[in-house]
Amino acid sequence: MEARATLRYARISPRKVQIVLDLIRNQDADKAMAILRFTPKSACEYLEKLLKSAIANAENNHQMDVSKLYVAECYVGPGPILKRIRAKDHGRAHRILKRTSHVTLVLREREI
Repeated sequence: MEARATLRYARISPRKVQIVLDLIRNQDADKAMAILRFTPKSACEYLEKLLKSAIANAENNHQMDVSKLYVAECYVGPGPILKRIRAKDHGRAHRILKRTSHVTLVLREREI
């Protein structure tokens, strides 16, 4: 039995999210929440909200025990890229790529 939550079109680069996901993978849900709360990375805001959603899904939709939950899988993929232009010298234009992410987080119960 597993509970999952997905975040799509998050306005943050997948590379930045991956760093934080590596910190919480295979951690207990409450420990992962503490890590997200006290890590000074911009991706933590998105991931804390996503983890709360996954815990709520596990509790309400699958009747899982919240105290036994752990982060079994978490991964990020690239979303669509917003292309913008910045004016440069001599009338030139440089492209700015504003990247987005699709994040998936899966919780399972530990067998004790």
